[in-house]
Amino acid sequence: MQDRFQRITPFLWFDTQAEEAVNFYTSIFPNSRIVMSTRYSKEAAQASGRAEGSVMTMAFQLDGQDFTAINGGPQFTFSGAISFVVHCKNQEEVDHYWNRLTEGGDEKAQQCGWLRDRFGVSWQVVPKQLVELLSDPDPNRARRATMAMLGMKKLDIAALQKAAAG
Repeated sequence: MQDRFQRITPFLWFDTQAEEAVNFYTSIFPNSRIVMSTRYSKEAAQASGRAEGSVMTMAFQLDGQDFTAINGGPQFTFSGAISFVVHCKNQEEVDHYWNRLTEGGDEKAQQCGWLRDRFGVSWQVVPKQLVELLSDPDPNRARRATMAMLGMKKLDIAALQKAAAG
């Protein structure tokens, strides 16, 4: 049996919501689980200002991808400059991930398949067909698909295909 080794692991800094966020994310994606959690010891709590016994870090997997979350305090917040792309096979998947990730989130400021969830983490929910349409060898088809995409929040595969067709 080959050991699974992931060289780079995304590390998400939360103020106090790491456990809530991890539970939320693992409920959305298949093949997801909480691997391990650590809690603040008396000494670590005193040094960090966190409550003794509260969750410090959580190792988890989303669809087999390793992540770590920390309750590190309010010093850092999420920015749209970093996002996670969810590659989708069809409209059903786009709808599922978009609808779940936007629950309680801030989708109003987003477009082109981008959203910010209720924890401030940015995601891109993208159908595989989008890349095909945007890289169409016919520049007019690609331009029409691009223009349609720019007017969308949640991506609609049928509308993108219709726009590309002219």
